[in-house]
Amino acid sequence: MKRNRLGLIFALGAALAIQMAGCKGSASTPPTPSEAPVQSTGKVSVIVGDHGFVPSAVNATKGQPLTLEFKRVSDKTCATQVVFPELNITKDLPLNSPVAISIPTDQPRKLTFLCGMGMYKSSVVIQ
Repeated sequence: MKRNRLGLIFALGAALAIQMAGCKGSASTPPTPSEAPVQSTGKVSVIVGDHGFVPSAVNATKGQPLTLEFKRVSDKTCATQVVFPELNITKDLPLNSPVAISIPTDQPRKLTFLCGMGMYKSSVVIQ
């Protein structure tokens, strides 16, 4: 009986390790120059690749329209979804298909967006 439990625990641990291996990035990793915050109004393209979201931050102006268009370009990422917890939005990101999300800019705030597992975190700062 103990042997069966240990085997189950080992199998579950291995499955979790394999799942987590798809997310190689970390929220504490500093952005590279290509990931520097983007100031924008209108539409911003966000590429979803092996290392998360690029750009990793978007600065927006209060009251100006903003749409983020996400395009996943790699299968070697756990970012197969984008989640905006504060807005209660979760969208699947199919490979090589753009997904547009309109962002409300009616008030100054910082909105977080992240992958479905919460491993890659980015933001929209509305000022």
